[in-house]
Amino acid sequence: MSIPQSGGGPIEHHDQLAEVLAKGCKPKEDWRIGTEHEKFGYCADTLKPLPYEGARSIKAVLEGLEGRFGWDRVEEEGNIIGLTKDGANVSLEPGGALELSGAPLETIHQTCDEVNSHLAEVKSVSDEIGVKFIGLGAAPEWTHEEMPLMPKGRYKLMNDYMQKVGTMGTSMMRRTCTVQVNLDFGSEADMVQKMRVAIALQPVAAALFANSPFFEGKVNGHKSWRSRIWRDLDDARTGMIPFIFEEGFGFEAWVQWVLDVPMYFVYRDGKYINALGMSFRDFLKGELPALPGEKPLLSDWADHLTTVFPEARVKQYIEMRGADGGPWRRLCALPAFWVGLMYDQTALDAAWDLCKHWTAEQRDALRIAASVDGLQAKVDGIDMYALAREVVAISEAGLKARAMPGAGGLVPDETHFLNALKETLETGETPADELLRKYHGEWGGDLKRIYAEYSY
Repeated sequence: MSIPQSGGGPIEHHDQLAEVLAKGCKPKEDWRIGTEHEKFGYCADTLKPLPYEGARSIKAVLEGLEGRFGWDRVEEEGNIIGLTKDGANVSLEPGGALELSGAPLETIHQTCDEVNSHLAEVKSVSDEIGVKFIGLGAAPEWTHEEMPLMPKGRYKLMNDYMQKVGTMGTSMMRRTCTVQVNLDFGSEADMVQKMRVAIALQPVAAALFANSPFFEGKVNGHKSWRSRIWRDLDDARTGMIPFIFEEGFGFEAWVQWVLDVPMYFVYRDGKYINALGMSFRDFLKGELPALPGEKPLLSDWADHLTTVFPEARVKQYIEMRGADGGPWRRLCALPAFWVGLMYDQTALDAAWDLCKHWTAEQRDALRIAASVDGLQAKVDGIDMYALAREVVAISEAGLKARAMPGAGGLVPDETHFLNALKETLETGETPADELLRKYHGEWGGDLKRIYAEYSY
């Protein structure tokens, strides 16, 4: 989760709120790809999740990466909570999952190199201390109590609030992992088209990448339990945000929606101030109960923008949020999937043509069906498997048109990064389907087999 912002000067007029977003507009040659992926750490001998402190802990992994690979530490109240290097950062999720937020890179080739390098660094440190990491959408066995909350002020506040809204917020915080990609836009109109395609087709990503059929040691009846959790978390800040499909949507409409989302915190002098449930609109008037008489800084607005969690969201780029964490090959397939759709205009138009006639009800139903049935989902005559085939084909055409070579020119484009998805479409088997087949077959119901076979 996001590192807090600071500074930026006071907000003196309303237009500044949309201007923050508009600053993200870039010419096509400057568009980049930022990939984020989370994975669960556990003790190799006990198969239990990692504590924050101790010989086998998240802290030990972070300090190992810092000491051995030249990362710079990020601290909060004396605790190491993250690392930064060359535009990338490593951070802690609330339940101790480790996240790489990659640097903004030009091609998927570079993204995949970054993923490989990161996982190799993590493995070299963690192997020495008896720690392993696994990429899944949800913790397969661990209970809420087994996953301690990491020492970050933001998480304590969120944890308290999540218990008052929805039913699954604390499960999301501690027991889910995702892979995301952040992509640029050229103009407001480009942002609008990309956001509409991103939201409408997020269920396709959820289905293709479904990888969480187990929870608390049992089969949970969903291909993506992570996606199920997100459906009952906090209606004010999650979901398929139908307003983006209305006429007139743009930066200002996004601002208005975010202003209506209750606040979590204000960050001042290295501390999180509790503003749970308060209104940013009141803050703009100098009437925030948590800071009476104070008006927000631009950094406060940047922070507030990170507290909305729809299936895709706008900051100074667009963030795709619908996919489960997974095995290594899919950490490169997810950005490839979206780059193919978003960074070639012909592909983007074709993707929009596929979904522009859907109603808000259909989009919602697709999201629900994707979490339950994965590629077997069917909604109002829309067949998820057939839809996924079309979408992946459009993405492949987009990557081919981008023609970004790799391996010193030996590889002509980025299309091979979709191979994991093409195999899924050939077999009809998502990662979740594969896990269930093994669980009911060769594993004989022994879920512990998942760690040896699927850890990085």
